[in-house]
Amino acid sequence: MEEKKYLKWYNKVGYGSGDIAGNVVYAFLTSFVMVYLTDTVGLNAGIVGTLIAVSKLFDGVTDIFFGSMIDKTKSKMGKARPWMLYGYIGCAVTLAAIFAIPTDMGEFAQYAWFFIAYTLLNAIFYTANNIAYSALTALVTKNSKERVEMGSYRFIFAFSTSLLIQSVTLALVEGFGGGAAGWRTVAIIYAIIGLVVNTISVFSVKELSEEELNESTTGAADEKYSLLDAAKILIANKFYMMISATYILQQLYSAMTNMGIYYMMYVLLNEDLYPVFSWAINIPLIIALVITPGLVAKWKGMYKLNLTGYIIGTIGRALVVVAAYLGSIPLMLLFTAVASFGMGPWQGDMNAVIAACSEYTYLTKGKRVDGTMYSCTSLGVKLGGGIGTAITGWLLALSGYVEKAPVQADSCIQMLHIMYLWVPVIITAIIAFIMSRMNVEKANAELKAGK
Repeated sequence: MEEKKYLKWYNKVGYGSGDIAGNVVYAFLTSFVMVYLTDTVGLNAGIVGTLIAVSKLFDGVTDIFFGSMIDKTKSKMGKARPWMLYGYIGCAVTLAAIFAIPTDMGEFAQYAWFFIAYTLLNAIFYTANNIAYSALTALVTKNSKERVEMGSYRFIFAFSTSLLIQSVTLALVEGFGGGAAGWRTVAIIYAIIGLVVNTISVFSVKELSEEELNESTTGAADEKYSLLDAAKILIANKFYMMISATYILQQLYSAMTNMGIYYMMYVLLNEDLYPVFSWAINIPLIIALVITPGLVAKWKGMYKLNLTGYIIGTIGRALVVVAAYLGSIPLMLLFTAVASFGMGPWQGDMNAVIAACSEYTYLTKGKRVDGTMYSCTSLGVKLGGGIGTAITGWLLALSGYVEKAPVQADSCIQMLHIMYLWVPVIITAIIAFIMSRMNVEKANAELKAGK
């Protein structure tokens, strides 16, 4: 029997465009905040890394808090859309603030400015916006195919935005005068673009009523639970823990590959290669996302597709290491593309996997916690991305990196090899192992069959 359809093509595209707004924040921040703070503001990479790590202490609590608040929200706009809409206003303001640190302030004040703005952005505003955005996958349709399509559209926009930002930002900064003023202007432009697109995305879909979401099921969907109860529910779901670990590792991976800007400058001695490698990463990802819905249908599920993809991704990243030590930039680009293509399907069907994970909680606990379940998306992005950026700062400082120096010490060059080449291989191998255990579809089928 064919599943009921809930969405038109423009609903899916409108929803997906919301990740333009998300990556105006995320891609810009993770790709350029460290080089901005070290080479423009003149802050110490190790201290910046420590501040980011301290900031992450707030994130785990706020993720579960906002997820729980979304589940309990009742409004004319639904549960998630109000949080998505209003949360982004704060995102826009704090993103601009991070890249507008006054250069004539004292050093302590500059660190404090960054810490406050970064913490507000990540722990409060991005959390509310991103969890709500992700939760919409489970709140606007019950059709599994449409959920996969929503994920594919979403990440097509996400990686297209990342590609564009990584390709044009440095040139834009120089075009607006360079230095602190250039970064500030670009940040304001990105914040305004994100605010407009996020608003369009919010009103492009409509949430289903609670009655429709819960029809054909029994149980107390409205049962109240505390923040501690929510945490216990999540921890009890082994698939939630796997997805969260995968998300965190993915963002650690991205933080390390974002060190490419330093790798191109000081190892390959050509910073113009950074946009080229961004194309090699993002174009294959986008192609994989386009074909993911068809592959899920052909493979009759997501488990085998995701596992196979990450095996390919691990092999691809290992070959990038080989190509780098052979001194072949063309081969590095080729294998970077192969690895990215392999990782693409997971990006496309990830939200559908989380929806299945939420269903697993309902089948085992009798509770609907869709918003809380999607906290893994924000938690993973912020913890993984933040810790990854912190680690890169610590490792740069440990290696003897000197801000704005034309040539770096051999110890720094070796550290860049480790961060950009070796760490990504290890991370993809760990994710592939986790994927081998993440068959939530089979678990749900067995529970429904009463096994």
